[in-house]
Amino acid sequence: MNKILVSLLLSLGICGATQAADLIGNAAAGQTKAAVCGACHGPDGNSMAPNFPKLAGQGDRYLLKQLHDIKDGKRTVLEMTGLLTNLSDQDMADIAAYFSSQKGSVGAADPNLVAKGEALFRGGKLDQGMPSCIGCHSPDGAGNSPAGFPHLGGQHAAYIAKQLTAFREGERTNDGDTTVMRSIAAKLSNKDIEALSQYIQGLH
Repeated sequence: MNKILVSLLLSLGICGATQAADLIGNAAAGQTKAAVCGACHGPDGNSMAPNFPKLAGQGDRYLLKQLHDIKDGKRTVLEMTGLLTNLSDQDMADIAAYFSSQKGSVGAADPNLVAKGEALFRGGKLDQGMPSCIGCHSPDGAGNSPAGFPHLGGQHAAYIAKQLTAFREGERTNDGDTTVMRSIAAKLSNKDIEALSQYIQGLH
């Protein structure tokens, strides 16, 4: 049953991400266009501040979708207000291609939370109908770029925790019509989110 659910999620993700991937980005052009992004996300996409996500190595399909969603108001990120207004679809595709081409860094996980975080990431909460994270984000957290599922491994724990909480509370809703992340996050307690976020921060 779990395999069927994962297959369905993958299929829906591929369909939902198709529109955002229509353009082919140019990484070289994107490097110049992404200069302003570096102030928060780091010149190569490896942000130093835990509240700003690492973009390096992230799938370009996922990045492009987020850029479109933020620009179109489907995802609210106050720190990015107005920054995308004057960017064309090609500009955003180029920026996504640039950050996708960079090598992401990995953080260190809290050793006291690793076991619980790993159990959730790899096993989910099947008794509550919550699938494991590996079905969409892969065992090493690399994600599924063609399907538009994000790379998680090495991402800042604080950022992961913030996003999981936002999905759980309905403050972030751009997981598409499938509401996959909202339904998963709804089953996570604060302690679950803390452990899962720490595990992901050290995952590679």
